[in-house]
Amino acid sequence: MDEKWINNSVALSGTLAGAPTLSHVSREEAYFVFPLEVRRLSGAMDTLNIMARRELLEQVPLSPLPSITIRGELRSFNNKTGIGSRLVITVFARTIALTADEDQNAITLQGILCKPPNLRRTPMGREICDLMLAIPRRYGRSDYLPCISWGQNAIEAAGWSVGTAINLTGRVQSRKYIKLEDGIGVEKTAFEVSVISQAVVDVT
Repeated sequence: MDEKWINNSVALSGTLAGAPTLSHVSREEAYFVFPLEVRRLSGAMDTLNIMARRELLEQVPLSPLPSITIRGELRSFNNKTGIGSRLVITVFARTIALTADEDQNAITLQGILCKPPNLRRTPMGREICDLMLAIPRRYGRSDYLPCISWGQNAIEAAGWSVGTAINLTGRVQSRKYIKLEDGIGVEKTAFEVSVISQAVVDVT
């Protein structure tokens, strides 16, 4: 079993939005995926995909659909099938528990900037900077996680170079967008980290 890495930590509380379905089997262990709805302070809803081992799910009664707290890591998978999104983002659950707490959505990451930052502006004129962080995992693997900084954070992040080590906190969000496929607009969902605080760190 993977170790728990302190450079990738997610805490979510929300409502189970669907029954777990089998995702895949690896080394004779079954993994399931299910949607979790987490409400923002604004009232908007993020629907996030949660991955969990069968034995973890068997420890928590998930019917009827309850409010639950999940702790784990944000993971990425490069989908090479050509079906669906190329970069698949899920929250890998380490623990699941029933809860009466209010919705929460918090993530802490430390990783290496692996693409040049992309500074742009929203139609309302607000600065926004797209970042891609590589977060190391065991056995030489890494998760590649898209992040977005806003306002003054975006301006600062635009000056970073590839290879810069970054520590950040924020929340995991889902975002709808329209992609043209064969001239037809198709609604898609992107998953990313909306940055609240950020800092360059010395890893030498």
